[in-house]
Amino acid sequence: MNIAAMTHIPDSRYCFPISKNELIIRFRIAKEDSDIKVKLVHGPKYGFQQFQEYTDIEIRYTDNLYSYFEHKLVLDDVRLAYIFQITENDQIYYFCEDGLSSTYNFDNSFYNCFQMPYINDADILPLIPWTKDAVFYQIFVDRFNRGDMEKDDSYIDMDWNEIPTPKNFAGGDIEGIRKKISYLKGLGINVIYLTPIFQSISNHKYDIDDYYTIDPQFGEKLQLKKFIGEAHENGIRVILDAVFNHVSSSSVEFQDVLAYGSKSKFFNWFMAHDDAPSMELNNYEMFAGCNYMPKWNTSNTDVQNHLIEIGKYWIREFDIDGWRLDVSDEVSHVFWRKFREAVKNEKFDAILIGENWHDAYPYLMGDQYDSIMNYAFTKACLDYFAFDELDSKGMSERLSNILMRNSWQVNRMNLNLLDSHDTHRFYTQVDKSENKLLAGLALLFTFIGIPCIYYGTEIAMEGGYDPDSRRGFDWDESKWNNKVFNKVKELITIHSNQIIKEGEINIDYNEDLLLIKRTFNEDTIELVINNGDEVKEISIDNILSSNEFDKDKNTLKAQGYVISKY
Repeated sequence: MNIAAMTHIPDSRYCFPISKNELIIRFRIAKEDSDIKVKLVHGPKYGFQQFQEYTDIEIRYTDNLYSYFEHKLVLDDVRLAYIFQITENDQIYYFCEDGLSSTYNFDNSFYNCFQMPYINDADILPLIPWTKDAVFYQIFVDRFNRGDMEKDDSYIDMDWNEIPTPKNFAGGDIEGIRKKISYLKGLGINVIYLTPIFQSISNHKYDIDDYYTIDPQFGEKLQLKKFIGEAHENGIRVILDAVFNHVSSSSVEFQDVLAYGSKSKFFNWFMAHDDAPSMELNNYEMFAGCNYMPKWNTSNTDVQNHLIEIGKYWIREFDIDGWRLDVSDEVSHVFWRKFREAVKNEKFDAILIGENWHDAYPYLMGDQYDSIMNYAFTKACLDYFAFDELDSKGMSERLSNILMRNSWQVNRMNLNLLDSHDTHRFYTQVDKSENKLLAGLALLFTFIGIPCIYYGTEIAMEGGYDPDSRRGFDWDESKWNNKVFNKVKELITIHSNQIIKEGEINIDYNEDLLLIKRTFNEDTIELVINNGDEVKEISIDNILSSNEFDKDKNTLKAQGYVISKY
């Protein structure tokens, strides 16, 4: 056995409560050791020496290096002691805090057993109830739809269907989104996520001048209230974008620092390299080397209080349903802990979604975000559908690895996406393959987590990297890809099935078919993806959705998918 691969860490992603008396326990081993048998040996913390219960546990996930046993334990006592018993070729071993041994002395177990000392209510990351039904739709506000024809539009410098440059303005606004609520509801959307709407000189608004003012290009506060009110009346929640890593160089606070240097009352709100910050010298911390976006010092208590009040204000006054947190991995952990507590006190079921492109586990332990934009899922889909970097075996392993990064609750609240305003359009990445787009969408809507559609994906919008991925939505329905549009509606309907919303997941492969099974009670929904060129003969009954399938021959064709229920 590969002892170095064996891993278990209490009170972590390997052991976490999902309720007052339910605990998920994971045990990692080397992939090549997957034939060993493992029992969870457990008992009450203060009686483990005298009483142990042995429970068989099974491998639930396998990635390219490791296999992961996972078991949900229902507790009578919220104080738990446990170790693992391992059997290989009839030889028994034990794994505890001291590592692997051939014997274990239960009389002295209080020294080296694993434990969950006590499940405190405050330490259980709650699953936000509405997220199990959520289908997100991301809108880049300037490009979705113009609704206010009375506003000053002298800033608009491009035709709606023109290919944009980084600095073009097309005229989309909040009123335009409000007028399309019925369209979004008909599609099956129930959460709208807007890129920033606050005062800024750019089209994207990620360099904010004033967090308390809606940019006049997008509207005014009364229009936002009307939009959110109508969205809520139609069962649609609204998420706004919080840009708290940096601010515009033209903000009042930074302008004061530029004018007065170290004598400014806002000097310590930023991170200057000397006493006289200058945009010519670039002698201060900034976002991505952009001197017009100086970085907030989120370790400063005054900055923390300033930004927390902003977060609370838009929830309290406009009843928004949460925040997407821009560049959240560059902001201090201390700030996010305070921000979470303040926001949850304002609205307990408001969601906090971090923009972390990488493994964000330190932020997802229940004290900061609820989840992240799951760009690891995005990259896996690109490697599988677009770049030919993964076959179905590799894809099943990658998806398993992604799930093992986080707890059960985080996986169910993660925002899964194929593309966004910061990426190429997925349809373009797969060389405008309708089959691959639909197969990717089928995976998006059957995988664990919250599916997010980037505006226009439902009609197969094209676009390269930013700003090309931010084109205007073409509302001429004669130009839509209606097959994709209708399939998206179909997939959203399937996603509403309780099996998808609450079921367990099994990820596997058969030759070059990717198999995703979701099981709840005795029912199963299965997604089969053929991402290769060879036609596969498979027997499938009770088809819920497919893009290319010969029902007479039960043939899954090249680059296609089938979803069935049994």
